[in-house]
Amino acid sequence: MKRSVNGKQKFKRVADNDVDQAAVQKRHRTGDVEFKTLKLFRELAKAVSPPPLLTVSQWADRYRRLSAESAAEPGQWNTDRAPYQREIMDSVNDPLVEDIVIMSSAQVGKTELLLNIIGYYIDYDPAPMLVVQPTLKPMAEDFSKDRLAPMIRDSPALAGKVSDAKAKTSGNTILHKIFPGGHVTITGANSPSGLASRPVRIVLMDEVDRYPLTAGTEGNPVKLAEKRATTFWNKKKIKVSTPTVKNASPIEDEFQSGTMEEWCVPCPCCGRYQPYEWTRMVLADVTMECKYCGEHISETDWKQGDGKWIAAHPERRRKRSFHLNELASPWSHWPEIIQEWREANRAKKEDGNINKLKVFINTVLGETWEDRGKGADDDSLLSRREQYGAEIPEGVLILTASVDVQDDRFEIEVVGWGRGYESWGIWYEKLYGDLDREETWDELEIWLDREFHFASGLSLLIAGTCIDTGGHKTTECYKFLKRMEKKGKRIIGIKGFGRSGQGIPLLHGMSKNNEYKVRIAILGVDSGKEIVMTRLAITEAGPGYCHFPINARCGYDEAVIKGFNSEQRVPETVKNGSTVMKWKKKSGVRNEPLDLRVYNTAAVEMLQPNFDVLEKKIKAGINYMKKPRWDSRKKRRTGVVSHGVEL
Repeated sequence: MKRSVNGKQKFKRVADNDVDQAAVQKRHRTGDVEFKTLKLFRELAKAVSPPPLLTVSQWADRYRRLSAESAAEPGQWNTDRAPYQREIMDSVNDPLVEDIVIMSSAQVGKTELLLNIIGYYIDYDPAPMLVVQPTLKPMAEDFSKDRLAPMIRDSPALAGKVSDAKAKTSGNTILHKIFPGGHVTITGANSPSGLASRPVRIVLMDEVDRYPLTAGTEGNPVKLAEKRATTFWNKKKIKVSTPTVKNASPIEDEFQSGTMEEWCVPCPCCGRYQPYEWTRMVLADVTMECKYCGEHISETDWKQGDGKWIAAHPERRRKRSFHLNELASPWSHWPEIIQEWREANRAKKEDGNINKLKVFINTVLGETWEDRGKGADDDSLLSRREQYGAEIPEGVLILTASVDVQDDRFEIEVVGWGRGYESWGIWYEKLYGDLDREETWDELEIWLDREFHFASGLSLLIAGTCIDTGGHKTTECYKFLKRMEKKGKRIIGIKGFGRSGQGIPLLHGMSKNNEYKVRIAILGVDSGKEIVMTRLAITEAGPGYCHFPINARCGYDEAVIKGFNSEQRVPETVKNGSTVMKWKKKSGVRNEPLDLRVYNTAAVEMLQPNFDVLEKKIKAGINYMKKPRWDSRKKRRTGVVSHGVEL
């Protein structure tokens, strides 16, 4: 009986379970619809909702990791390490700001700012981005491989969103990275196709003062890059650079058209805010003087204060522009900066070389270099001509020559150099002939082999010669250089490379890109002219001073002397609207003497003479350029001597 009852109960439970199961399945089906609908609405809401309320600096402090190969302090990013960076980064999040400009020195972390902005948009606010470097190769590629790729690899928030370019299925390359919701393209300002490739919302332009004036034939690269963002209402354009030459610096123009903000810190004594200024540095005790109370305060005390940005034009809110110098940097210290300043001034005083000073102004102070290379007036140059007493006066330790090739002649200058790159014009020659004939070039070789004499009777040969290949008779010049190369003579071809306002050094590089495969030195002629003009302006004999002979047979007549002063640097507006500083020839005067002196300056810099050794040999009566008989078959080494000429 009990078993029968239990059986009935069992059957009843089974039946009940069937009813319950059906109900549960019905509820699940209904729930699936509701769940899927809810999920869809959530995804739609996520798609149209604003980005999370994190600024760029907050994102960096949470998610950015600095890589060991690209950072002095690898590990978690900390904006408090350089607090002036916070406001710059967070201005990106201000909907009223469209343009952000940073005119700064080196060593203040400006490249890291760009990387933080890129990381933020990859992770938190996906958008198409364009990064513009001065050149496609190597600068754009180096930025991607050495800076961007390590950041993506070492920041977990980014690593899962951007595939490795080496992965076959990633679709990524060195210069193009894809991530959910956007991409980042890296290109060079010299690449028209890269600048015009696709629309972007975020444009980041690095070192804009080093951009070429035009991207191929397409026009101003800054304008081309900015046009990529035209269609986006929430676009951002970030421009970063160290400045170059006053009145020809694009980043300076951009800075002056914005808010013009300076990083200011409170005086530990009076509490009044003020920027870091080199003019108030007290070199003797390594302090900076307060502009209000006059107290001399140490670097440590100045940097302990809570700084803030103060704008000269706060009403220009749509375009925020910031200026920074290395005095504010936590990675640079004032004693080191002062030492760099002293070395730059020593180079100017002892060698008449302003390059180090120019670099200091640009890369340490973050300011434009104001060109002072105006040389001397014609009358003062003519009046300084003097009697040498011999072809080579006392003080000369090495001779160089330069050759300018014209249709019907060679113009040649021989210059003697002494300590501190004090110079003596030795000989100026115009060698006429038919330059289509090899015999005429043979005459040039013979002339360059001549000896010049001291009053003692000791003679010197020309240690190195630069000859211009970029003008007339280029092919004939290459043939001549090839013959000289085979003979082991230190005669090198040069080609001028002018890029106004771009800071190209005098010795810019070497090339063999010609049909005869002869070595050609590429010269930054603008820098060379600035060096020459600075030295011509020196009025007392000593380092950098330029002497000229009055003896008529030496060739330094009035026309030649005026030729050294034949050009001046003036601002000029080019077709794209940019202002550049250009060397412009004065009317009624020939400029070959100036060109020749630039080539001679390049020749002596290539030789790197050891003046101590050369002086000892001359005092000992040794003509160090003459080879002994036993060495007559051995070719003389050509080119730059790594540790200076000790011949």
